Amino acid sequence: MPFRDIATIAGSAMTAQTTRLNTIASNLANAQSAAGTEAGAYHARKPVFAAVMGQDNGAGARVQVLDVVTSTEPLREAYEPENPLANADGKVFYPNVNPVAEMTDMMSASRAFETNVEVLGRVRSMQQSLLRLGDA
Repeated sequence: MPFRDIATIAGSAMTAQTTRLNTIASNLANAQSAAGTEAGAYHARKPVFAAVMGQDNGAGARVQVLDVVTSTEPLREAYEPENPLANADGKVFYPNVNPVAEMTDMMSASRAFETNVEVLGRVRSMQQSLLRLGDA
């Protein structure tokens, strides 16, 4: 596999992990936001990835973000009649964001990003080694 293809795969994976980190940040930022209706409440978002293979034995393969979907998990409902956002029944709706799961996801995405940075560093090092061999 040519170095260029390895760099393309690692670069696209880094882009995908950046999207994942951005959605996690959005979910965590809105984790405690309240709303008076289910429709008005924030719903957690998750990116959907796909491995796209090239025509020639994987050449041109990459990671692609297909979409960022809204979670269908139920919202958290709380009885808070004193809350200014409460509906007529005194209920307030909170997002379906699990901060512990989001933090775990963030650690996984960060490690995946770092791994791809390491791959790119090793490819660069191998290319430099090949150039030095050519000079000898």
